[in-house]
Amino acid sequence: MSKPLIIAIDGPAASGKSTLARRLARALDYLYFDTGVLYRAVTWAALQRGLSPADEAAMTRLAETLDMDVRPPSQDDGRSNDVWVDGQDVTWAVRSPEVDAWVSVVAAHPGVRRALVDVQRRIGQAGRVVMVGRDIGTVILPDADLKIYLDASAEERARRRYLEAKARGQDADYDEILAALRERDRLDASRAVAPLRPAADAVVLQTDDLDADQVFAKVMALIQARNSAPLRRLP
Repeated sequence: MSKPLIIAIDGPAASGKSTLARRLARALDYLYFDTGVLYRAVTWAALQRGLSPADEAAMTRLAETLDMDVRPPSQDDGRSNDVWVDGQDVTWAVRSPEVDAWVSVVAAHPGVRRALVDVQRRIGQAGRVVMVGRDIGTVILPDADLKIYLDASAEERARRRYLEAKARGQDADYDEILAALRERDRLDASRAVAPLRPAADAVVLQTDDLDADQVFAKVMALIQARNSAPLRRLP
């Protein structure tokens, strides 16, 4: 039985996408690629340079010229990958609250999305990949063999993000995190280009009452079920 060549996982922030994707990639010996780190890298670089994340022209030029790379993890500190920008390891810097506050604004710019889409598509179409984002199943890889859309309430997602921050020893405020998530949801769902939504053929999983093990088990069952039927092959 063959495995899916391409698995696309979409959903809002802190819905469990990355946790699921990492486990699937390990279990299947696939590449794990969280496309959101590219938008975070552009946002971080803009803030470092004093550029306005709301300036689409400036953000597009930045996305087109940055030297960005995603590599296997070099440190055992909880990271899934190394994220490098212009020769600097910014793996945790791109997860800062400041980047959280602006990344959806940057990601909503059509020029930025165009600048990054080819990179994402090239990696995904190589196959044997678990790809995470907000428009993978709808825009980047619409022919993915298996599409999963993870969702959870804003309150539950804020709780998860708060606990993650505290576990890393960072200062965190639940109410601030919740407000930021709600604003990010609004921006992601209302942007003109590639708004956040499930693909028509995606399997939607609501994860409020599911732990990571239960979500993983459900998706592995889906993969096993798909293995019993021929899979689409990309040209």
